[in-house]
Amino acid sequence: MTRVAAVDCGTNSIRLLVADCDPATGELVDLDRRMTIVRLGQGVDRTGRLAPQALERTFAACREYAAIIKEHGAEKLRFVATSASRDAENRDEFVRGVLDILGVEPEVITGDQEAEFSFTGATKELTGRADLARPYLVVDIGGGSTEFVVGEEHVRAARSVDVGCVRMTERHLVHGGEVSDPPAADRIAAMRADIEAALDLAEQTVPLREAHTLVGLAGSVTSVSAIAQDLPEYDSARIHHSRVSYDRVREITESLLRSTHAERAAIPSLHPGRVDVIGAGALVLLAIMERIGAEEVVVSEHDILDGIAWAVAQELQ
Repeated sequence: MTRVAAVDCGTNSIRLLVADCDPATGELVDLDRRMTIVRLGQGVDRTGRLAPQALERTFAACREYAAIIKEHGAEKLRFVATSASRDAENRDEFVRGVLDILGVEPEVITGDQEAEFSFTGATKELTGRADLARPYLVVDIGGGSTEFVVGEEHVRAARSVDVGCVRMTERHLVHGGEVSDPPAADRIAAMRADIEAALDLAEQTVPLREAHTLVGLAGSVTSVSAIAQDLPEYDSARIHHSRVSYDRVREITESLLRSTHAERAAIPSLHPGRVDVIGAGALVLLAIMERIGAEEVVVSEHDILDGIAWAVAQELQ
């Protein structure tokens, strides 16, 4: 076993995985897996820059993660940064801060690289499952972007588009600095139009409708699963590899988009950092399912973070 650490810093959250990996057997054993909502992408779509408060929240999480990585004695750390830091004019400030705290420079990866990691992390455990037909369509709905990957054992085609739960919320559901609660029908329609345009772009590269199994990743999808199961609290073990029907996703999405902040905040399994953005994230998932005619989504807790960990372990072999 090789002990590695992986950090995935996205638009909405920053996540850490410390794990023992065995590339020969495909076994990955979690030692520590955690997520912190930092909203690094706060305002990036509007200003083109990372906000000072967002950077400080992210650096505070990095300091916490540095102590955990040291405690577990990971042999190597890889830090991957995604959509928000790709888009920001002042990304050098972000890079310097991470380097000072963690001793590694964040890799600001392309959308295609992000998709490759996501596919590996999500499907490595699914290989050989007779009940899940290939090819897979892996969909990673992040804060600023969504990745689409079609493949069997390896990636056949991938595309990243600039549609995510934070970006859609800020673009369509914020009015006068506050999230509309609940949003007006015309705002939802405009958001849906943006999502459909992004799906058109994705289909130029990725044969979405050829997939036989839809695998959904990241917080919007896992939160929908938790709501669908009426969990009293977020439970990764019950969410991982759960299946949510199209009808249930539609019901949950419509309910979230009709609800107030207080009503969403009262959902026991929903992380406080997702209360304002879950409606947009659920709508992205629903639009994808409708586009490809998916009867259900298979939910995975293993995603880009696991893909990064596997890449680190293979580098050390």
